[in-house]
Amino acid sequence: MPIAIKMPALSPTMEEGTLAKWLVKVGDTVSSGDIMAEIETDKATMEFEAVDEGTIAHIQVEEGTEGVKVGTVIATLAEEGEDIGDVEPAGGGDSAPAPAASEEKAEEPAPAPAPTPAPSPSPAPAPAAAPAASGDRIIASPLARRIAEQKGLDLSQIKGSGPNGRIVKADVEGAQPGAAAPAPAASAPAATPAPAAAPAEAQDFGIPHEVEKLSGMRKTIARRLTESKQQVPHIYLTVDIRLDALLKLRSELNAALEPQGVKLSVNDMLIKALAKSLEQVPECNVQFAGDSMLKFKRADISVAVSIPNGLITPIVTDAGSKAMSKISTEMKDLATRAKDGKLAPEEYQGGTASLSNMGMFGIKQFEAVINPPQGMIMAIGAGEKRPYVVDDALQIATVMSATGSFDHRAIDGADGAQLMKAFKELCEAPLGLVA
Repeated sequence: MPIAIKMPALSPTMEEGTLAKWLVKVGDTVSSGDIMAEIETDKATMEFEAVDEGTIAHIQVEEGTEGVKVGTVIATLAEEGEDIGDVEPAGGGDSAPAPAASEEKAEEPAPAPAPTPAPSPSPAPAPAAAPAASGDRIIASPLARRIAEQKGLDLSQIKGSGPNGRIVKADVEGAQPGAAAPAPAASAPAATPAPAAAPAEAQDFGIPHEVEKLSGMRKTIARRLTESKQQVPHIYLTVDIRLDALLKLRSELNAALEPQGVKLSVNDMLIKALAKSLEQVPECNVQFAGDSMLKFKRADISVAVSIPNGLITPIVTDAGSKAMSKISTEMKDLATRAKDGKLAPEEYQGGTASLSNMGMFGIKQFEAVINPPQGMIMAIGAGEKRPYVVDDALQIATVMSATGSFDHRAIDGADGAQLMKAFKELCEAPLGLVA
């Protein structure tokens, strides 16, 4: 009996994903645990493992397809003894497969082809469209292939407007046998106005540019941070912290840890300091939840890590109770796997507070946007030599500015100030971090 392989939910909040790459093809035999595909969620590209054994009979969702809903049948597996030629695609039959629906949804923002050719400055016919994909393979959705077959269209003469040049429903609906499909509005001459006016900030005004499609991660970042600034009342509190004692302790600890191959960064020590501060001021280790408040009993610190497609926040769980050497080892591993897109959902979802360090880029001070539903984020600036009053005398010291952003619905200003005070004291008297 054929087995339907469905788009998995790779995280608790995942509703759809991009089928980035197939690692198997029709006719391949797979066993439980074999990697079948790479699926891009809003945070990472994750490997999808086979659960059952059998032979790939049909691939119903092409690689590169975006917006594939969780639960959509993406392939059909034939069990042992079944001839793949006799196996019907699972979950669809003769009806259009589920990806077609998400395909139409994804295309809604694009202008539909005009029912009649639009007037053009030149009566010369448009040149034939290039093939939809390089080589012999033509990338087209199952629905587009069915429509093309019904209309007698040659798909090699139709230019696809979908992801990676994929031919979709809109490309074949207006095409006539023996002719290429009408060119999409985006390929019209520059002088032709767009059917729908874009917002002023999105117009190119004739400036040379290129259009880069947003990744799922970038869309999620845009949505979540917009919601944060619109819905979360931020309050910002800044302190200047003298780092000389912390830097001296770091140097001594690194000398002692060198035989173990561990090298602490300032960031590792600040993760520990923030976690200890949240333990000392539990009023800030909270989360606003509508008509209730979540008060956490441990400090899980989300640490902002820049990756090629955006930003991700791997979590150091229970950082307050961990040795700084352990935090350092964990962070190196988490950051490496974050950049490779190999983090498991539980390693970047959650956290009770965040830390974002832009001091390594020379940024003196900044105000970070809270990562909802968390209640606060600590923004770390660069440590630099500054005139500083020490024991009532003006001296030169290494000073860092740190700014806490707090959700004012959950955290009062006085409580936020207490947290900043505790953080400053731990950094300036860092033996408390190893006690």
